[in-house]
Amino acid sequence: MEIKYWADIACPYCYVGITRLRKALNELKLADKTPLQFMSFQLDPTLPTVTKLTMVDYYAKNHKLTKDQALVQLQKIDYFAATADLTIKMENAIPVNTLAAHRLIKYVETLNDQSLLMQTINQLYQLYFVANDPIANYDVLTSAMTKIGFDATKITSILNSNKYEDKVRKDERQAFMIGMPSAPLFVINNKYSITGAQPYEVFVEALKKVKQGKD
Repeated sequence: MEIKYWADIACPYCYVGITRLRKALNELKLADKTPLQFMSFQLDPTLPTVTKLTMVDYYAKNHKLTKDQALVQLQKIDYFAATADLTIKMENAIPVNTLAAHRLIKYVETLNDQSLLMQTINQLYQLYFVANDPIANYDVLTSAMTKIGFDATKITSILNSNKYEDKVRKDERQAFMIGMPSAPLFVINNKYSITGAQPYEVFVEALKKVKQGKD
């Protein structure tokens, strides 16, 4: 079984979705033999790398809400994440560009180590949703990657170039070509697709069907 999933580090529904999928894979004893291919997709590639805009302001502007309404919606996202046993602080997240984070993921993919890749993605989600650090900041990213065991000089070298941006853009072009409706999108064996952070049971049933050859 092979699974591709399009996601952004700044997408709470992507974080919830992949968490539920991994849990389902573990329950069905498929995790060790099912590679997960992270496909890059930036929700808002126009965001700057440095901003003074708060997430509340950004969300209010994008969704045509008052700040109070935006805050309520962001808190609802926190509650939604909690249903997947995730603790996030959405209102404190910093709305900046995620391209650098995606480029680092693409670098780690070249190492062909699924466990290290999952560690990296988890670390980046933690950085954005829990620590609420500016994920476009190279020093922040380098520090986070060294905690996993990466060499700081190597990471800095990648960040100070445009390496792996072509791979990020390739993933995004593919998403547009298949008419991707929204993020996240999970595609199993290039046949069965699941859109959004569906309930855990939906992932379990989908995996069971594919496992039994009913896809």
